[in-house]
Amino acid sequence: MSDDKSKINRVRLICEFIKLTSFDSESFNEEKISEYLKEKLKELGLKVESDTASEILKKISNGTSHPASNIYATLKGNKAGPPVLFSAHMDTVKPGTGKRALLHQDGKITSKDDTVLGADDVSGLVSIIEALTVIKENGLSTPDLEIVFTAAEEPYCTGSRFLAYDRIKAKEGYVLDLTGPVGKAALAAPSILSVSIKVNGRSAHAGFAPEQGINALSIAAGALAKIKTGRIDEDLTLNFGTIIGGSGKNIVPESVEIEGEIRSMDHRKATDAAVKIRTEFENAASEYGGSVEVTVTEQIHSYRVSKKRNVVKRFIKAAGETERCIKPECIDTFGGSDANQLNEHGIETIVLACAMENCHSTNEYTSVDELEKSAELTLKLMTL
Repeated sequence: MSDDKSKINRVRLICEFIKLTSFDSESFNEEKISEYLKEKLKELGLKVESDTASEILKKISNGTSHPASNIYATLKGNKAGPPVLFSAHMDTVKPGTGKRALLHQDGKITSKDDTVLGADDVSGLVSIIEALTVIKENGLSTPDLEIVFTAAEEPYCTGSRFLAYDRIKAKEGYVLDLTGPVGKAALAAPSILSVSIKVNGRSAHAGFAPEQGINALSIAAGALAKIKTGRIDEDLTLNFGTIIGGSGKNIVPESVEIEGEIRSMDHRKATDAAVKIRTEFENAASEYGGSVEVTVTEQIHSYRVSKKRNVVKRFIKAAGETERCIKPECIDTFGGSDANQLNEHGIETIVLACAMENCHSTNEYTSVDELEKSAELTLKLMTL
């Protein structure tokens, strides 16, 4: 960017980052940050609306939280070209209550080590806000811009399932929600299936009458022994993460509950793996005389965007035209994001790295330099 008028304001960017990370905004509790963001977008001249997702999300969270609805905002452009969508999410993972961002002398920004920082995804939010601010204060030309800030993204993109997609006119978009140096873009992400298994046996006293029982744990063990876990191949993983059951060491366990997850870049592979799990548990239950209940839930659906598509070409061109000449790198990611939902609804979307590292941990951090790069790239994409 050679025009001084279109420079990112470093001080303003960092102040906004610190402000946004100060909100307690764990998933299903984004109400306060949402209200702040809506007012901010209105100040920048955007038309701002909300959908009715909060009503659904409150039911999902058993009515004990304060979820926000998804925010949908539009900026009418003043140059030709199709509308472009930019998105980031408002929620953070736990522990995210009482967050406080600390700016260190070397430009690194961390939490106090007792919470996450919240760069995931405040770095995406502030990149979009700062870019819109520069556009407004300098009267820069853009096509029509559509902004979507989602609620409850962290729990398998729950909020964006209920986004009012009929409001969105853009056919191309960018989700700012990827770790790694700015310049990375994920063009593909996996399907994620959750698997819940309840194994039913029959209880009995393990010392006096074990033969009267049906050991649910033995059924589960027999099935699990026949199912490969971990990295099955280059684009399929399978994991069983929790197991709960039994009522005492001298009682044949009547039931066992197991939770697992399947991820694959190939949706068919993911569903085939789910079928195998169901088959092995049903066979084991039949062998022992018990029964099983297997529930498979599709959390998000895989997508892949070709490098030949305009949304990717635009990203590569914008990166090269930034003042810092950011080096673009196109990758696959094994993590999900709202891009999965957007692609499934016909909006060709890729995910951009936006200055966040060690996410989902109290060691999460960002840096002033990377935040500036992210905002600069976002601005270039909006004005290209």
